Amino acid sequence: MAVFTPDPQRYRDAFPDPEELYDVVRSDWLFRMPSLKLAEAQHAAGAASGLRTAHLYELTWEAPRMGGALGACHGLDVPLVFGNLTVGQTALLIGGPSPEATIVSRQMGEAWTAFAARGDPGWPHFDPHPDSETTRIFDVQPRVTAYPEKVSRAIWSDDPGVIDLA
Repeated sequence: MAVFTPDPQRYRDAFPDPEELYDVVRSDWLFRMPSLKLAEAQHAAGAASGLRTAHLYELTWEAPRMGGALGACHGLDVPLVFGNLTVGQTALLIGGPSPEATIVSRQMGEAWTAFAARGDPGWPHFDPHPDSETTRIFDVQPRVTAYPEKVSRAIWSDDPGVIDLA
């Protein structure tokens, strides 16, 4: 089986802690870099027509339950967007409508509603220039910043190689 990936040594050099390395590589490979590549492609396609409709965000608010072990895990944004802070499996992650969860949930719900209604979530569209301030960070103290995963972006900036896992 062949897998597309950048040079593994570049990751090892940038993230020497094995636990951090594992988390970063999985997050980059499964979520971050495909999302970034999609936003870059959308920007390129929109540039020709004048439509630049890609917007990036990163949720950094960490789910408090289980001692925060899952951090800002995949799927945490969905209950926050819809204000579901207490029902079902969400309760296992969030544990209830704490002031922090309510703040982040309100931010996300307002942004998604604005995007659905007007095509503008409230921060600038994605610009692939590395120093552009185009990524919204959702946390108790929200901000708009340049793409936050600069190290990973640099590692993936070259065409990924292929590793044979057979």
